[in-house]
Order: sequence, then C-alpha cells, then structure tokens
Amino acid sequence: MGELVMAAKITHVPSIWLSIQPGKHFGIRRNAELALTEIGRRAHERGADTFLVADTHWLNSIGFHLNGKERHQATYVSHELPHFIHDLAYDYQGDPELAELVREEIVAGGQKARVHDYNDLGLEYATLVPMYFMNKDSSIRVLPIGCNMYSTIEENRRIGEALMRAIRRSDRKVAFLASGSLSHAFPANEIAESMLDDVSSEINRQVDISVLDMWTQGRTAEFLEMLPDYNKRCTGEGAMADTAMLFGLLGWENYTGNGEQLCPYFGSSGTGQVVVDFPLPAEVS
Repeated sequence: MGELVMAAKITHVPSIWLSIQPGKHFGIRRNAELALTEIGRRAHERGADTFLVADTHWLNSIGFHLNGKERHQATYVSHELPHFIHDLAYDYQGDPELAELVREEIVAGGQKARVHDYNDLGLEYATLVPMYFMNKDSSIRVLPIGCNMYSTIEENRRIGEALMRAIRRSDRKVAFLASGSLSHAFPANEIAESMLDDVSSEINRQVDISVLDMWTQGRTAEFLEMLPDYNKRCTGEGAMADTAMLFGLLGWENYTGNGEQLCPYFGSSGTGQVVVDFPLPAEVS
C-alpha cells in the first residue's frame, strides 16, 4: 500500500528564480530558496519517490487534468513574465501509473478527470521553480495536477480525498505540494514593479497572517470555515484549489496538526507567500 510522506504548502513565485540570477535582485528570496530546499531535503529523507504537485499555474477551464507523461523534458520560458524566467532546462521522470490511479479515484468520486501524455504538454513554473530546489538530482518522479479556475472549495476537498485514495492504492511514497500563494491580488500595472517585495493590500496581509496563525496553531476547522470567503475576498490563486486539495488529503476539519512555517511570510508583486510543512496524521501516513 502507498503512503503519503509529506504535505506542504509552498511558494513558487518567479522572483525566486530571479533571486538566483546575477544582478541587482540576486538573493532577494534567499529565505524562500532555503525553505524550498529544506522541503526537498525532508522529502528525500522520508523516502519520497513521487512529488504530486497541485499546480496553480496549470489552470484548467473544464474538469481536472494530470500530466501523466513518462518523462518531462524541455526548456521553459514563462509567457507571463519572460524577463523573470527563461532558459530553464528540466528533465524529470513522470508517473503515469499514479496519474491513472488518481484519474480513477476522481471519477469514482463523481467528478471528471483526464490523464495526458502529449509531447508538447510541458511543466509550468509552479512545478518547475520548486523542483529546481527540491529535486536537483531528478531522482523523484514528478506528477502535476492542474487547478480548475472555476472550481469550488468543496470540489477540491473531494479531489484531495481522491488523491489520498489513489496514493493508498499505489506502491508510491508521495510528497504532496500545494503550490500556490496565500492572497493573490496583483497591483495595477503602473505600480507593479514598485511592489516586487510587497503585498498589494494591508487587509490581505493581515488575513494571510491570521491564516498562518490558524495553520501553525492547528485551528483547521476555523480556517476551513472561512476558506470560501478567503478565496473570494483575497483573490485566491487558481481558486485556492491547491489549498483545498491539501486539507482534503489531510482529513479536512478532522485535521488538527500544527503546521511548521519554514520561512518568514513575504510579499511578492502584491501577493502573499510562505512555505509550511504540515505534519501527517497517523491515519494517512
């Protein structure tokens, strides 16, 4: 039987990639670099053989989709911010077997899902930026699941439960990564460059900080009650699908673990960012 060995909420902002390039922004996201590296170290230490990534930059309009290619190999440039991320070469083994189990369990739960292996279906930066720091030796398989931009929190709770059922049916040790921001309100274009290190709204900042308090204090039920409003009012990235999947995987309101915050909360181009490792309850680990 398969095993969930990690469940983490992670940042993927392109300024992290900018942070490792020579120039005036070198090192600006050092704390995030170290936190992502630590997540990778822990995944390797726990024997993970697949990173299952809820990728909020692979946005789907209809249904739920998995990139089930045998091998992910290409060179990436961001269509959104090509001056931030370009010439990023990658080569990772995929996990078509787990992808198919996930598809089966999503369908068994009454939702629609598809697995794809198209040659030109590449990885997005919500997977690639974390993988650069977590999977440098490419020894862990990579399986992204897209986030439906029109999905509900309830739908994504059920997707998280389906992911857990698929993991149990597999022979994998899976590290699940909810790759997305906290608040995600971008500033107006005319002032965007001045907010490289800031959050676009003080209200969003304060709500994000309150959410982190809930996560690190194990107040999951309280957080989940506000999650639909949090998504709506703080402009959730990818419908906060990754976060709802994460807690669905962990047991939803029954989860009481205290998340471990691995880097200070920070703003990036108006959005709120963090890395949190959630301890696994005995019934899912």
